[in-house]
Amino acid sequence: MWYPCSRIDGRRYLIVKGKKCCLLIGNSRWHWAIKEDKAWNFYHTPPASQKFSSLEIPLTAWAAVGVIPKHPSLKPSKRLQSKDIPIKNMPNWIGIDRALASWGALKKIKSTGINSSGLLIADAGTVLSLNRLTANHEFAGGQLIPGLQLQLTAMATGAQNLNNPGLSSSTPAQFPFETAEAMQRGSIQALVGTLMEAINKTNAPLWLCGGDAPTLIQELRERNVAVLHHPNLVLEGMVDIQDKLNQD
Repeated sequence: MWYPCSRIDGRRYLIVKGKKCCLLIGNSRWHWAIKEDKAWNFYHTPPASQKFSSLEIPLTAWAAVGVIPKHPSLKPSKRLQSKDIPIKNMPNWIGIDRALASWGALKKIKSTGINSSGLLIADAGTVLSLNRLTANHEFAGGQLIPGLQLQLTAMATGAQNLNNPGLSSSTPAQFPFETAEAMQRGSIQALVGTLMEAINKTNAPLWLCGGDAPTLIQELRERNVAVLHHPNLVLEGMVDIQDKLNQD
């Protein structure tokens, strides 16, 4: 099981107990898949590079797109990299999160038997990655766009009179009067417009995951755009790949 605990100095640390454990080190969060009682459960935490108390089971697989700390649990032999993901035409230098999200969507669509003109997979995290797979399930390129918080941060640091308003729980109007809401709306529009143009160009279904996904889903559905939302798509891809590699 998963236990958040408190240290004497007031900081928090983690104890992970279970049968299997996978970890993706992201840019702003760490993402965990832990097998408990025959089921995989998924958790998303702040970076825990200095917060491991213990891993009562070794990591069966780990991957990273963020800064990799020095820790004995992060064994090089257990690290997944893009070259381990068996998608045709996918370059080895593609980010592992992009590769795993694509693999997760591919496995799901194969299990459903749905036929389509291809797939669009968007991981709306710190950076929104948009990947395209063809009808033959081959990698066909992608796009990278700053995520909502990164756009707001860029405006605040790059312009003299703009402050980062943060993300709002309410959706700003299309044409707000207030500067903060205008920044938020413009950032949302940048991502929504990118996704809608990709859908129109490819006529492919959109698979969406990542922290910004709920905001984008609301916007897309208001425009009658169908979205397949799988919040843990990257981790589900990781679980499948580590099972496959352990069987080989």
